[in-house]
Amino acid sequence: MKKVKLALDWTANTNHSGFYVAREQGFYGNLGITVEIQTPDEDNYQVTPAKKVELGLADVAICPFESIVSYNTKKEKFNALAIASIYREDISAIVTLKESGLDSPKQLDGKSYASYQARYEDGIVAQMVKNDGGEGNLKLAYPDKLGIWETLLTKKYDATWIFMNWEGIHAKAKGVALNTFKLSDYGIPYSYSPVLMAGKERLMQNLDDYKSFLEATKQGFLYAKENPQYAADCIAPFVAKSDRDIDLLESQRFSNRFYGDEQNWGQLEEANVNQFLAWLHQHGLEGSRLRYSDLVYNGFSL
Repeated sequence: MKKVKLALDWTANTNHSGFYVAREQGFYGNLGITVEIQTPDEDNYQVTPAKKVELGLADVAICPFESIVSYNTKKEKFNALAIASIYREDISAIVTLKESGLDSPKQLDGKSYASYQARYEDGIVAQMVKNDGGEGNLKLAYPDKLGIWETLLTKKYDATWIFMNWEGIHAKAKGVALNTFKLSDYGIPYSYSPVLMAGKERLMQNLDDYKSFLEATKQGFLYAKENPQYAADCIAPFVAKSDRDIDLLESQRFSNRFYGDEQNWGQLEEANVNQFLAWLHQHGLEGSRLRYSDLVYNGFSL
């Protein structure tokens, strides 16, 4: 394999710093591989990163853990495996504009939610509303672009799901006040996002290359943690024009707190994964009773 095709989930941002740092620092080359970074704007977001792995267009995809579950339970199953997590915990949130007055999930009943249309997303957000005392009756919409600039600030939609280390930082810099609802605060044991996904068959055929990729990637993220300005400078040329005014250094410093360290970067904890899988099943979002061992490859010693 030697050349690893990596499909990002969005245009370059601090969720991806470690890949750009590892490439710039030569960490990949030192281990005998090259990495081609694919961004979704190249095909106007027509094919999801996970789908690219299924189709053989990429070797690794960045996606939420739910995508791993979904690919293993769809009618024509694809053996997708999570091989690493970028963060040790969830740093995303459902958000509304502060000025909207929608300051709790239960107030989203009858309101519009701009969704990515991921398989479990709408059910997860509806359950958050229910857990807060609402009915879970959202007006679901699936716009082409889901940034707060295209959703909340246009006043077309009332709520959406964002990464706090990116759009949360961007909104703060723009003076846009947000209400933020973290899933864990409302009884939802959301596990890991984003994770790195690989297809089981290709993974097993190229274990050494995947291990080298992960070792170099780990070095990249830990180097970014110790050198945030360097990491910000690495991704700056690749950031979308619409995001060029974000404070990359602040975003990087925010992200750094959640990377973990030399001992635990990339690890998906079995208890966390199984708790989330049980929650999906309990709430009727997933009929299959999958376990950690079905969805996570932890055979690498990083």
